[in-house]
Amino acid sequence: MTSDPQERQPATAPALAPATRTRAAAPILDAHGHLGPWPDFLIPDTSAEGMVELMDRLGITAIGISHLLAVGPSAEEGNRLAFAAAARFPGRIGVWQVYNPHRRTPMTTEGVWGVKIHPDVHQCRLDDRRYDPVWDLGLPVLAHGQTDSPWSDPAQFAAVAARHPAVPLLMGHAGLWPYGFARAADLVAGHPNLYLEICGSKMTGRWIARLAELAGAGRVVYGSDACFLDLRIGYGRVALAPLSDADRALVQGGNLARVLKGRLA
Repeated sequence: MTSDPQERQPATAPALAPATRTRAAAPILDAHGHLGPWPDFLIPDTSAEGMVELMDRLGITAIGISHLLAVGPSAEEGNRLAFAAAARFPGRIGVWQVYNPHRRTPMTTEGVWGVKIHPDVHQCRLDDRRYDPVWDLGLPVLAHGQTDSPWSDPAQFAAVAARHPAVPLLMGHAGLWPYGFARAADLVAGHPNLYLEICGSKMTGRWIARLAELAGAGRVVYGSDACFLDLRIGYGRVALAPLSDADRALVQGGNLARVLKGRLA
């Protein structure tokens, strides 16, 4: 989740022509999605139904979501809503269950892609010991990352990755700000369990290709931040990025499929 207004969805989204493309043979997996409203951000369609309809038109196989209610005031209720959406669309919506370090949210190892944490919203550093229950679970973790944030700077991701080498850790937004992208890639390259997840208003196709060059294409994971940001723009960046076909296949889904292993339906 980001707070940059540049790519908020329009208040009235333009009508889309009926989908004509068939889904690619290799799965396209979106690592970073949301459902639900956010109090200071316009989201025209907060529903799972709208999300899946747009995925169908774009050829996206599955998306991992955390509910914005869970990121915000109620992790338990938001997680319940996320599981309900996944049950309505099996195989299309995966769940990143949100953990609130101040409330020790109950977690499960069953029926989830992993755990979502947002150090900046919770104002709890990524390397704080209050997140130990998350790492102890051993599931993949998607965390908000933000260069120069006191809560989620990429250096903290490197420290946590070194402390918990068996836990796959996705750095949300690749550090968020373009001036920090190269540094984030350098940090990721030194830790085999650390990945750059590329959603965000400041990301570009050229930067995606550059990150794949710096960190290795096997360490870059596609995400859109939908429905917080427009799914069409988020997917368009990686679909049109100057990548080789082999590297694009890794970024669009191959890497995340490897991280999730048997957790995909």
